Amino acid sequence: MNLKDQIQINKLPRHVAIIMDGNGRWAKQQGLLRVIGHESGTKSVRDIVEASAEIGIKYLTLYAFSTENWKRPKLEVQTLMKLLVKSLKKEIKTLQNNNIKLSAIGNLNDLPKKAHKELLEVIEKTKDNKHMTLTLALSYGSREEIVNVIKELTDKVKNNIISIESIDESIINKHLYTQNLPDVDLLIRTSGEQRISNFLLWQIAYAELYFTDILWPDFKKKDLYEALINYQKRERRFGKTSEQLS
Repeated sequence: MNLKDQIQINKLPRHVAIIMDGNGRWAKQQGLLRVIGHESGTKSVRDIVEASAEIGIKYLTLYAFSTENWKRPKLEVQTLMKLLVKSLKKEIKTLQNNNIKLSAIGNLNDLPKKAHKELLEVIEKTKDNKHMTLTLALSYGSREEIVNVIKELTDKVKNNIISIESIDESIINKHLYTQNLPDVDLLIRTSGEQRISNFLLWQIAYAELYFTDILWPDFKKKDLYEALINYQKRERRFGKTSEQLS
C-alpha cells in the first residue's frame, strides 16, 4: 500500500500550517546562492498545494515571509519580493484549475507596491473558489498580530463599543488576521529546526507539531503524506483524558 492510500480521509486535519524552512541551507549544500534555494522552494510550494487540494485539506497556511525577515540582506529581500510577484502570476492557473481561493495575512501594506498589487489581484480572481483556502503569511508576526488585537479591543472598550466583560476567546478570534480561518490542527516545520518562530501563536494552541529534517526544497508530496499519517496516529485530547474520549 502506498503512502497516500494509508491516509484516512475522514481523519484529515482541517487546517494545516507549514513553516517552510531550509531554502538557504539547501542552496549552500548545493554550492549555490541563497536566492536559488528560494526559487527551488517555489516548486515545493506548488507540489504541496496541489497535494493538499487533491487529498482534501480545506485550509493550508504557508509562512512565506515574517516581519523579522525584513532584517535580511537587502538583495535577498528584493529577490524574494520579485519571486513573490513572479510566482503569483505563474500559479494563478494552478489555483484556478484546483478551485483554490488565495488569501493573505500579515502587515500587507509593508510589501512593495508591485507585490501588493499582484497579490490583491490574485486574491480577487480566486475569491469565489471553494475547494481549498490557501493563505500566505506575508510580513507576518504573531506577536505583532496579538498586540494589534489588544490595541483594537482597548480602543473599543475606551469608546464604549464593547465591554471588558464581553471579551473572550471568540471576540479575540474575530480580531485576528485569521478571523476567517479555523484553528490550526497540524503545524509542520521543515529543515530540522524545532521552534515556532513567531508563527500563529494563538491559533496553534492545540495543534499537533510535526518537525522533519527535510529542507523545504526537498519536501514533496510523499513527505506531506508521511506528516498526515503521523498526525492520524496521535490522540488529540484537548485537555480531556483518553477514557473520556473513548
